[in-house]
Amino acid sequence: MQVYKAFFKVIQKNRGQILIYLVVFMVLALLLSSTYNPPQDTDFTKVKVNIAFINNDGDSQLVDGLKIYLGENANLVDVPDDTQKLQDALFFRQVEYILRVPAGFTEAMLSGQDVQLEKTTVPDSTSNIYMDLLINKYLNTVKTYTTYLPGLNQTDLNQYLKTDLAKQSEVTMISNGTHSAYAEKSGYYFNFLSYSTFAILILGVCSVMLVFNDTDLKRRNLCSPIRSTNMNFQMILGNVSFAVLTWLVLISASFVMYGSFMFTATGLLLLLNSFVFTLAALSISYLIGNLVKSRGAMSAVANVFALGTSFISGVFVPQALLGANVLTIASFTPTYWYVKANNEITAAVNFNADNLQSIFTSMILVLAFGVAVLGVTLVLIKQRRVEA
Repeated sequence: MQVYKAFFKVIQKNRGQILIYLVVFMVLALLLSSTYNPPQDTDFTKVKVNIAFINNDGDSQLVDGLKIYLGENANLVDVPDDTQKLQDALFFRQVEYILRVPAGFTEAMLSGQDVQLEKTTVPDSTSNIYMDLLINKYLNTVKTYTTYLPGLNQTDLNQYLKTDLAKQSEVTMISNGTHSAYAEKSGYYFNFLSYSTFAILILGVCSVMLVFNDTDLKRRNLCSPIRSTNMNFQMILGNVSFAVLTWLVLISASFVMYGSFMFTATGLLLLLNSFVFTLAALSISYLIGNLVKSRGAMSAVANVFALGTSFISGVFVPQALLGANVLTIASFTPTYWYVKANNEITAAVNFNADNLQSIFTSMILVLAFGVAVLGVTLVLIKQRRVEA
């Protein structure tokens, strides 16, 4: 196993560069683990909107009832009935909704006529929609009573409105399962793992290939008693061993930080996805190793390829924040599909046929990248063999 031993001797000589990326990854992983805050509860919470209520209809029990109803569901802010002051209050978000009750409102409502309230709001705001729903609910209820109980006095009408509008429906949220606190943390960890995996494998494999692809050494090896088949087998075994060793070292911290979570379905799928990605990254590193001609080029390619694919594929910037054109370009890299699978794994509360199909499809695409690149590499090696 002379070639196999020589492979790791070359790796040992280049351990400095490889350790840099390993240390950077471990530091980032520890920082993420210590500074990450889990997302806040996303259940619905009622929020009161600041509104200004201006009455131009004089004393009216119906208008007073509307004001009381809105005051229970919003914050009534006292703003003088002055155009400039109202505009300033809206501009500086002291209020988000200005409601003006026009003169003759009460009489028109009690007689069953259509009447419009005047409003000034923040454009395209959710508060605008929310307040419209509240006001429409009140007015529609008034219209129902005035239609079917004509002649009803305001005192009785207000009492009916108060009773009806106080009723609320109880809503129960049913969840199919609980989401582990480690799910999103581990997702960030394994996304960052792709950057270090690529960089370490490119540097390690390229450093070995630079030595073994040296013309004089290649010719000497061809004259050695070791058969070419045996030599290639030892070289492949060395590459695979280096890749698996790198993967084991990089995932080891996850067992320390997340413990038993890594033995759950989510954790095991993350491990499987990272292993598949490691094989694809090894294949690409092997191709790069057969193309680069110098150590300077090796370091440049490692940085550009590892960083470039990470930036456009969602490692450093979430895929949800990237543009469609960027994601289209990124889809031609295995890192994109690796990160996509990670995101789907950590987002799933439980696993079923649909989400597992999507996850395994991404893994297969990553593996397909590796197989395709390996095929190109073998053709390249065969063409260069005659040059030796």
